Amino acid sequence: MSGSMKAQIDIQTVADEVFATLDSGRQIEPISSRISSFDLADAYRITAAIRHLRERRGEVPVGRKIGFTNRTIWAEYNVYAPMWGYVYNRTVHDLARIDRTFSLSGLAAPRIEPEIVFKLASAPVPGMDERALQESIEWVAHGFEIVQSIFPGWKFSAADTVAAFGLHGALLVGPCHSMAANAEDWGGTLSNFEIDLKRDGVTGDHGRAVNVLGGPLSALRHLVEILGQDEINPPLAAGEIV
Repeated sequence: MSGSMKAQIDIQTVADEVFATLDSGRQIEPISSRISSFDLADAYRITAAIRHLRERRGEVPVGRKIGFTNRTIWAEYNVYAPMWGYVYNRTVHDLARIDRTFSLSGLAAPRIEPEIVFKLASAPVPGMDERALQESIEWVAHGFEIVQSIFPGWKFSAADTVAAFGLHGALLVGPCHSMAANAEDWGGTLSNFEIDLKRDGVTGDHGRAVNVLGGPLSALRHLVEILGQDEINPPLAAGEIV
């Protein structure tokens, strides 16, 4: 008999190991370095298992984050497709309620990334184009995500990133702007904006809308399509932030 079978992975055991690092700042060896058959399908099962563990301790999923939407950094991190993870009521923060500092305590090797944040007014479905997706959005905001890596040196596989909370640490959300008001203007802005990431007034990086899979609405479309094929994790719902 030719061919081979994929080795079975104890999803709950791996989920428990990853969950145990939460809020500790502790790092572990990449799962993929220890389990050669570990893949994205396994990782999204672990994502669901960790969601249940977090819900058990009182956390509530309030949306999703899309990671690695910028193709220009794929080679740097050895990933070649976007991924997603949950964000929770305890990890999402209103910038207006934050003083001059935000504590990074408990996060592993944190980094900061500028973000475009949407809140959904209605549930998007697979097959929607960008215009239809825009109509499903209640508001848009600028924000920052604090990402983290529970793997030393920020070295991992794509599946590792999915299992490790989608690299999510915290999401800081700025002022919200209605998408219904000036919808046409918003469509153009979301397709053409540019942004500088500065530290102490010095520009550290520069980005454009097209870096985000061609634009934030295109990134949202990608997420909707991926979740439409997911048999474990639920699709996006009204009220979620992305």
